[in-house]
Amino acid sequence: MVDLGLKRDGFIPRTDVELLGKETSSSLEPGQVVKARVVRLEDAEGNLLLSMYQARFEKDWTKARDLLESGEMWCGEVVDYNRGGLLVQFEHLHGFVPGSHLWKRLGKDASPDQREARLEAYVGKELQLKVIEVNRDRRRLVLSERLAQQHLREHNRERLMNELVEGQVVRGIVSGLRPFGAFVDLGGADGLIHISELAWRRVRHPDEVVQVGDEIDVYVLGLDHERNRIGLSLKRLQPDPWTLVDETYTIDQLVSGTATNVVDFGAFVALDLGVEGLVHTDDLADPPPSHPREIVQHGDALVLRIRSIDSFRERIGLSLKQVSEQERKEWLAQQAQDHWAQTDSIASSASGSQEVATPLESEEEGSLPVEPEQLGEDVLLEEPVSAAVGQPVDEGLWVSLIEDEHAGKV
Repeated sequence: MVDLGLKRDGFIPRTDVELLGKETSSSLEPGQVVKARVVRLEDAEGNLLLSMYQARFEKDWTKARDLLESGEMWCGEVVDYNRGGLLVQFEHLHGFVPGSHLWKRLGKDASPDQREARLEAYVGKELQLKVIEVNRDRRRLVLSERLAQQHLREHNRERLMNELVEGQVVRGIVSGLRPFGAFVDLGGADGLIHISELAWRRVRHPDEVVQVGDEIDVYVLGLDHERNRIGLSLKRLQPDPWTLVDETYTIDQLVSGTATNVVDFGAFVALDLGVEGLVHTDDLADPPPSHPREIVQHGDALVLRIRSIDSFRERIGLSLKQVSEQERKEWLAQQAQDHWAQTDSIASSASGSQEVATPLESEEEGSLPVEPEQLGEDVLLEEPVSAAVGQPVDEGLWVSLIEDEHAGKV
């Protein structure tokens, strides 16, 4: 019985006292001042019903309500989980974090076992959370990690916006890829590298240049304080290849490249320097095709002639029809010969004074009888042959046939 200073005493049932725990219930004595919550003004026996157990949580509910109103964050430990989310210890209460309010999504396509394993991995960890619902009557206390992280990142973004300077080079970790660019975590807040700022060449998707988790240096391209956005660039840390065009290429020069995009008016081709040129439809064939895709497909390797160079406007005009078949073969043969000459030089340097095996020393060892008009063509080797350093080569190797003037053989 509890004296409330009223006309009648309050009554705390034994079941309520037992909920306090043995240590607390055994220490209760007459004359002791306690806190109790009015549960019912009159029970079936006419008692004013009180609860010490519920009063213990009143302070916790008040704290939760204050956090909800102020929007402040709170750090709590995950003590358990269920099918819907996580349970965290909020003083004497249990708060609930729905799976949809976790910072790392559980995955819509995850199986029940995968979802349970991901939830279980949170147990014992401390999370930064925000209170999003407090319902004392229904005993509902709901929290969100996602909103807390958003709040933190907004705070960090404001800090970074004040600390960063345009033109500065900073280090970050690629945190996400989208078709329009790559997000980079600069330390609690993300900046965006637009797809046009990933490389000087044309990029179809950011994963051609970076992957999630990559640690990279980025150039601070712009700071939009009104929209609170950080623009970054990767290509600005590399020399602009267009500044090297005039000293690298000349008109009428033969070049090789790969078709990167085929449009109605022609095909864009990436050259070795890292710039793109355009083969207009009229320069693909004579007569011109009705559509460039009749001649060129994305990914095709081409030998082209430079028709025009305008490095100031960053334009190079190319022609496919102005390259004869004989020129193409000779170009490919020369490129292959240069490649093998470089390979032999590297092999010789690596082997020192050791003799490097020469491939195809005799017909018995696998020499290929080749007619002169086949030079420059690509052929498929059906039998294994020896490589430049005497190592076996897998079957099905495509090679370009070139003439070795020094050995007098192909």
